Amino acid sequence: MKIRPAAGVNRTERRRAEFEQFVTDSSAALLRTAYLVVWDLTEAEDLVQECLLAVARRWPRVRGMEHPHAYARRMLINLALDGAPRRSRRRQELDADDPAIMAHLADDASSRALRDVDLRSELTVALGRLAPRQRAVLVLRYFEDLPESEVARLLGCSVGTVKSTASRGLARLQAAMAADVPLTTKEPTR
Repeated sequence: MKIRPAAGVNRTERRRAEFEQFVTDSSAALLRTAYLVVWDLTEAEDLVQECLLAVARRWPRVRGMEHPHAYARRMLINLALDGAPRRSRRRQELDADDPAIMAHLADDASSRALRDVDLRSELTVALGRLAPRQRAVLVLRYFEDLPESEVARLLGCSVGTVKSTASRGLARLQAAMAADVPLTTKEPTR
């Protein structure tokens, strides 16, 4: 008598391989998006893990979607915005200027993934000072290059709200960038 493998073993292995490929293909982009939205590397890594865990739970349904990466990104943004008040309180408790804390939080793999982000440091500092919703709108609109209608759909608001939030965010970003111009690039005063 032959022992037959349990039904669905090949399908399960195939789904696992598909999910692993999805994680490989989307992790760097999700980490970049999370970092730009929450402005905290450790929190961004946690959000990506939480997001991928949620996608894994729903993988049979997600794998059949036309754009599973967009679904994961939306889930990530929702997780980031829902946890913003908690992160804000925690950030106030930590002294981010302490080099010992920053050295302790360093992670080589994350540093390599974020090295690919082509942003000037002044821009990222200014972006980090924005409100979480403004950061989310600017990241989705300009870093992820999504149309206003898609950003509105992802954030559950109107296109007008996306436009006004982006406008206010860009104005605050511009003001912050102007205030932080290094002395070496300023015009000499006479």
